[in-house]
Amino acid sequence: MATVNRESYAAAAEKLAADTRQATAAQLATTADEILSVARLLRGELRLRRALTDPSRGGGDRADLIRSILAGKLGAVTVDALATLVSARFSRPSELLDAVERLGVDMVLAAADKAGTIAEVEDELFRFGQIVGGDAELAVTLSDPGAPAERRVKLARDLLEGKAQAATIQLIAVALEGFGGRNFETSLIRLVELTSAKRDREVAYVTVAKLLGDAEEQRLAAKLADIYGRQVSLKFELDPSIIGGLSVRVGSDLYDGTILRRLNEARQAFAK
Repeated sequence: MATVNRESYAAAAEKLAADTRQATAAQLATTADEILSVARLLRGELRLRRALTDPSRGGGDRADLIRSILAGKLGAVTVDALATLVSARFSRPSELLDAVERLGVDMVLAAADKAGTIAEVEDELFRFGQIVGGDAELAVTLSDPGAPAERRVKLARDLLEGKAQAATIQLIAVALEGFGGRNFETSLIRLVELTSAKRDREVAYVTVAKLLGDAEEQRLAAKLADIYGRQVSLKFELDPSIIGGLSVRVGSDLYDGTILRRLNEARQAFAK
């Protein structure tokens, strides 16, 4: 996100956070629903996105436009936050959509945090990604850009209703709609990381040949926390092909201590 757009988003996010400081989990969830409904409106209305980012119009005029569209339909907190957002500058209409989506996600996470379910939401998002990744037919169906997003969202809701937190289902819908212009898989990964960040944690993706014991998990988490200066959420993926050892990815950092890597290095050394 360009600096000016990051600043534009931050101003609206700060206002939204201030206006919802005393809100209940249910009120935060309602605000999240409203903001994400506006994101869906903007996704289907390019002309409106252009009007709301038109540099030839003053910020006040753009704010008045969004107020005229939303006033009486959505809550004052939502309308004020979005008016603040569109009064700032965006380089492209798509960047406004990205910022509105992010504000909606922020509110979903704030609601889950207030309700005390955010750790469950993080785990459910990751597990759903694993389930999809392990089912080729489901992965193709959910990732198909040619299928209407509404149909794919309904499928996910049908699969998860009664089995996952409402916030999890809502965030998966955001991922299916293409959060920040990403594909479904990448959107889901980004949402896992944002959820973890809300808990002031880093995400560590750990690939192992077999699951670690509790004591081993605790030692690994403690070592990574020492390295990164904050708590770490461990996300495990089983891959027997690595034979043994483990691989850990945190952000752009990769630590590969697998037996498979050592064997490959040995083969390359003998081949020279």
